[in-house]
Amino acid sequence: MKSLEELKAIRDKAKGGLAVRDESDASTKIVVGMATCGIAAGARPVLNAFSEEVARRGLSDVMVKQTGCIGICQFEPVVEVFQPGKEKVTYVKMTADKVAEIVTEHIVNGRPVTKYTIGANE
Repeated sequence: MKSLEELKAIRDKAKGGLAVRDESDASTKIVVGMATCGIAAGARPVLNAFSEEVARRGLSDVMVKQTGCIGICQFEPVVEVFQPGKEKVTYVKMTADKVAEIVTEHIVNGRPVTKYTIGANE
């Protein structure tokens, strides 16, 4: 980088890739618990993996966002999936390795991956 203009061009290009959408644009919301307990348990790589997988697949109607404490710290990292007209699905003990399967099966094909849900892990 040789000039301030070059730095501004890089910033503008990066900002373009981070287009902010209104929540109402997304029919599916993937929410990752990012309180201290979630972060300590590995939620940041999970959040990044969901963001990357959704972007890679071009799923424009899916929003990945973070939240604070979900309240079930012993099951962190926790991910909740909200879809209109369907019951919320809570995934527990998530890892980045499980993300592609959840996006494929649940988000794209509409079949929650029950082996990773709270009911299967109690």
